[in-house]
Amino acid sequence: MKKTLLAISITSVFVLNACNQPSEPSAKQETTTIETQAAKAELGSFGIELDARDESVKPGDDFFRYAGGTWYDNFVIPSDKVRYGAFTKLAERSEKQIKTIIDDIANGTNLTPEEQLVADFYRAYMDTQSANEKGITPISPVLDSINNISDKTELTAAFGRAWVDGSASPINGGMWFNRLNPDQYQLTVGVGGIGLPDRAYYLEDTERFTKIRAAYVAHIEEMLNFAGVENAADKAKNILALETKIAEVQWPREKRRDRDLTLNQIPREELKSTYPGFDWDTYFAETGYAIPHLNVSQPEPIRNVIAIIDSKSLSTWKDYLTYHTITNQAELLSDDIFNANFEFYGKILNGQQEPRPRWKRAIAQMSGTQSLGFAIGKSYVEKHFPASSKEQMAELVENLRTALGERIDSLEWMGEETKKNAHAKLASFRPKIGYPDEWQSFDGLEIKSNDLLGNVQRIRKFFRAESVAKELEKTDRERWGMSPQRVNAYYNSSFNEIVFPAAILQPPFFDPNADPAVNYGGIGAVIGHEMGHGFDDQGSKSDENGIQRNWWTDEDRAAFEARTDALAAQYDGYEPIDDNFVNGRLTLGENIGDVGGLAMAYHAYKLSLNGKEAPVIDGVTGDQRFFLAWAQVWREKRTEQSLMSQLKSDPHAPARYRTVAPRNHDAWYKAFDVQPDDKLYLAPEQRVRIW
Repeated sequence: MKKTLLAISITSVFVLNACNQPSEPSAKQETTTIETQAAKAELGSFGIELDARDESVKPGDDFFRYAGGTWYDNFVIPSDKVRYGAFTKLAERSEKQIKTIIDDIANGTNLTPEEQLVADFYRAYMDTQSANEKGITPISPVLDSINNISDKTELTAAFGRAWVDGSASPINGGMWFNRLNPDQYQLTVGVGGIGLPDRAYYLEDTERFTKIRAAYVAHIEEMLNFAGVENAADKAKNILALETKIAEVQWPREKRRDRDLTLNQIPREELKSTYPGFDWDTYFAETGYAIPHLNVSQPEPIRNVIAIIDSKSLSTWKDYLTYHTITNQAELLSDDIFNANFEFYGKILNGQQEPRPRWKRAIAQMSGTQSLGFAIGKSYVEKHFPASSKEQMAELVENLRTALGERIDSLEWMGEETKKNAHAKLASFRPKIGYPDEWQSFDGLEIKSNDLLGNVQRIRKFFRAESVAKELEKTDRERWGMSPQRVNAYYNSSFNEIVFPAAILQPPFFDPNADPAVNYGGIGAVIGHEMGHGFDDQGSKSDENGIQRNWWTDEDRAAFEARTDALAAQYDGYEPIDDNFVNGRLTLGENIGDVGGLAMAYHAYKLSLNGKEAPVIDGVTGDQRFFLAWAQVWREKRTEQSLMSQLKSDPHAPARYRTVAPRNHDAWYKAFDVQPDDKLYLAPEQRVRIW
């Protein structure tokens, strides 16, 4: 289901019969079965599931299918999923581990204060009978306040309360870091407030999107009926029309990720004169923030949205707020409301056949950084993250740092002045591994075992108050943007940090007992990917101190952009759904991360061999194991509806096309004997080499 959030967050994640098979190992290479390792690696005999491959496919024609085609053909997406791959598998493992932790806490005695919060929240969420008896009444106070809005001032106040109320607002304002001074927090103001995944769902005139819009109107009507709203059918149409107006003035996503365009700082006292027609004082009074400097991420859209707010009737805005309040809280209400919401957001939009079990939804609700994620994460780390994994991961990070440093030195297209600045940034990278050194405090938070909606609202108020209390303090560089049990990783440009939560440090990404080539092709490339974000088309606009500034010479920047333009064009040519292509500009940062991360990881892998030849294991060479590990990380199956949403709204390319990033690397061609007549073949001069 969709969520509306307002608080600190982190920005920064398909066949022909084979005639040419991978090249045979040379006589110089040592062949071994490594029997002692077979019992230790979790996947296969050395860390890769070889039986997932489809060896009838040439690697150079379709590396996705070669690496995982047998798995893809035989795997059935679970009915409560819209996608399934390595990330999903690990997330399920994490869920089960967390459920065991929560069950132990719930059945325990002499609980710590944090454990009591976890136990009481979980009990409240799992009390289906109570939720069904209450129906829509838990959100009645918010709905009543919306119904009582009598003028634009009160409407503006409702926009300011949107995150705490669980509603929506066409203007969003939250605390982030000052991109020109990362030691300061800053308010960022932008445009949002639509219920479909992207503006394209409102604006594209195709049969697919026309049907979705019709279903959306029917869904809005159904949700309004739960609140007893009169003339719900007409009001649903008006809400769609309103959101369409908002979508029309929003910047496309590829424009929204441009850090030059979205850096528009302004003193707070100038906001009213520069963006007139909106009651900024009332809006920020409701949020509680008093920060004197702001950044407006979408200047012209803000002006246009203010005009929309003024032009649309108060009654339409009240209906809009009513609808979003219901749909955003649906999972916290009775089954009939939840199921009606799921029919649209789960089935129609994403192709999900049935809801996730309630206990999984409870864990998802509890696990975020703006919830009880770190209270649970502390127990997760104690039980499932050994100190040895953190030590090995730290060593891998340093190996990747060394590799990238050597690669920077060897760049022919970059001059010495820019290289010096690039090395300064690389040296300043701060890795965070596993879990925070300082845990989130929950002092003062009240959770009740019989008040689910109230618990969620109190959590929102708790984190909003914490954010407001810190707004004028120096930024907290120990804060994490993901909880330890999250299967993911990120780069934060303001702090120049790369962060790897504990849960991703498992197979197929990382296995201390796997062959080194596998770990370098898995977690090594993930580390390189996150480092690559510091040097992608947007991350490269910040220096070693996290300050957004140009540290490039004009000539070097032009040479860099020529390469990124070529990569964007390459991904523009991928067509996952008929007549629907990957957006090479929207996904450019992630694609640079993939292509560059692979190069760094491969370089580090070669350094780790100390000039020796890698052994052949089960007939697979070291280089083949490296690239197969990468491909199996991105082995994934997903519904077409979910894939469409990804194409329109996600800065990550579909997994199938992340798998083929190696086509830009010479070593892949040699490892799998890829020839000019193979479909994935790129002539050497067409291969994009950046980092």
